[in-house]
Formats: sequence, structure tokens, C-alpha cells
Amino acid sequence: MKCPSCGCIDNSKVVDSRPTEDYSIRRRRECLECHKRFTTYEIIDEVPISVIKKNKTKEIFDPNKIISGLRRACYKRPVSEVQIAGIVSEIEADISNSLKREVTSAELGNMVMAKLKEIDEVSYVRFASVYREFKDVETFLRELKMLTENKQ
Repeated sequence: MKCPSCGCIDNSKVVDSRPTEDYSIRRRRECLECHKRFTTYEIIDEVPISVIKKNKTKEIFDPNKIISGLRRACYKRPVSEVQIAGIVSEIEADISNSLKREVTSAELGNMVMAKLKEIDEVSYVRFASVYREFKDVETFLRELKMLTENKQ
């Protein structure tokens, strides 16, 4: 931090910190050289997460797309909106905590399926049938077989 009065660099202490309405932090600082006080504002620098799709194009991560897919998969199933929102927020947190700025749609789909499998298996199979693009009944039966084998 550079003192605006004497130009001294990195020789100040924080006297007071307060959050502001726009999610930044207002800090009152005192220069330890000239003892003048000044105010700084800190904001969170968020880097958007990109999703690399199957056709190698990139787009900004949109949680609403996951919510939409989950709603379709969970239609008339005992899965609440709160659970759907929880899945999406857990996935967002997992991606943010991994410090990755790019994630493939395959990774994203697998994360959604893993979370959904814990909540409702029928919704999981519905989601998987669209996500994995089941071509025929055999593919569908293989997925069901894997699901029942993993339960035992």
C-alpha cells in the first residue's frame, strides 16, 4: 500500500475495517512514517469459470443451465428446489475450491450425476440418459445394471 501523502510503500497499519453495501471492504489506514490516515477499498476479484463443451467451444459457466437440466430430470420426483439449489451450489463451490478456471462439460456432467445419484436414483437415470445420450435400450440397461451393482 502506498501512502498518498509521503509516498512510503508498504509501511501502514489498518486502523479500522468495515464492509460496504457493494460487497467491498473499506479500510482506514495509518502511515507509520508520516502518521497520516487514508482510506482504501478492497474488492473481491472473481475470475469467471469457463466450460469447455464437447465441440471445443468455450462459454461462461451458467448455473441456470444445470438447474434447468435437474428440474427436467427431477420432474414429479421427491426432489425439492432446495435440494436442486444445493447440488448447484456444491458444484460451484467444488469448482471454485479446485482453483480451476476451466472445466469440461464432461467433468461438470459427472459432478451433477454424482450429486444426483445420492439424492434420487430415478432422477439420476433420467439425467444420465440425456447427458450420456443413450442410443438404445441396451445402453440404458447397462447403466441400470451398474447402478444396481454399486448398491450391493
